[in-house]
Amino acid sequence: MLKVREITAKSVLNKSKIFDYCLNPYTGCQINCAYCYARLFMRRYSDVKINAAELLSWQLDKARPGTVWISSVCDPYQPLEAKYGLTRRCLMELAKKGFPVNIQTKSSLVLRDVDVFQGFETIEVGFTITTDDERIASFFEPGATPVEERMKALQKIHSLRIKTFAFLGPLLPGNPQRLIQRLEGKVDEVLIDKMNYIRSIRGLYYHLGFQKEMTDSFFRQQKERLIGELETRGMKYQVLF
Repeated sequence: MLKVREITAKSVLNKSKIFDYCLNPYTGCQINCAYCYARLFMRRYSDVKINAAELLSWQLDKARPGTVWISSVCDPYQPLEAKYGLTRRCLMELAKKGFPVNIQTKSSLVLRDVDVFQGFETIEVGFTITTDDERIASFFEPGATPVEERMKALQKIHSLRIKTFAFLGPLLPGNPQRLIQRLEGKVDEVLIDKMNYIRSIRGLYYHLGFQKEMTDSFFRQQKERLIGELETRGMKYQVLF
């Protein structure tokens, strides 16, 4: 059972190695993905930074312009967000101050905030999608929105002329060609990454009988199949490994 603590944070806008800044309204994540590297240090708790929006407003006044990544170590639309609304309130501050934003999630709760997204000059909204197989996804991402619902959410956001992307990583067993077929017309770009293994994921792979899916050759083959389908369909992509 995830323990939830309401805290007063000292900082929510921090430097990032991927974007200019990262913003985490929560510490800890209810999505509970088996492959998440953050599980190593977050364990089984979640801090709710109840002063996130007010603190962010103060930090933005002092920050140089740059892109803000929401979030780096938690899903900004995990179930807690439905109660606390910290991500939404932070987005409103970012829109007010004119900071570009990149949002990455596995939850269709993101659709709640499309009205806020439309107030940005520059914003990207993306879903992590690791497989097209709902059964596989349920093993590895027990708290995530089903894959089909993520696809529908991408379609909705994309239809509003908001830039969208799909992050395909870590690459789990499934059908790469079918996954790209389902993404066509829903995203502006596809990002591809492989697995960074932690002890818990190795145990789950062995339990499910996926030994060959832990090899470099599996990732190479999946990458080649993804790229082949993307290029056939003329879709923009980046490979991160």
